[in-house]
Amino acid sequence: MQKAIGSKINLFDFNNTLAFEFFSCVSDLINHPLFKKLDNFSQHIKTSRLQHSINVAYYSFLVCKFLGLDYKSAARGGLLHDFYLYDWRTQKQPEGYHAKAHPIIALRNANKITHVNKIEKNCILRHMWPLTPIPPRYLESFIVSCIDKYCASFEVIINMFAKE
Repeated sequence: MQKAIGSKINLFDFNNTLAFEFFSCVSDLINHPLFKKLDNFSQHIKTSRLQHSINVAYYSFLVCKFLGLDYKSAARGGLLHDFYLYDWRTQKQPEGYHAKAHPIIALRNANKITHVNKIEKNCILRHMWPLTPIPPRYLESFIVSCIDKYCASFEVIINMFAKE
């Protein structure tokens, strides 16, 4: 978890301006004991849900920073978008179909550990679009949704061809 997958930047190298700025946006979340439990769940083959969330957060941060958008909210929303603590492959949720239910569960969990602003909330609730019908409201949310799909694809591909 020192890096986002595909990045050369050590996220804990605080001499690096980007790493320091990213970590400043999300350190309270990454260091929270409940959030750290995401490392116990597989997301895409050998990528943990924690690593996936960091990947989405970091690349959303970079794109939004480059575009002059609210990169802090994008990073935090990206980090929290899959904040559910169950294996969706084996555990059914009373809220229903996982693709629709897990953003609601993630938002509920996020609200337990931090204040969630309107952009972060929209990032969490709308990251499954277009699988779910309501599109993201903010450009930052749209970017998180796209980066989520990019990271998921990259994580699957890199793990499929990784040498054991």
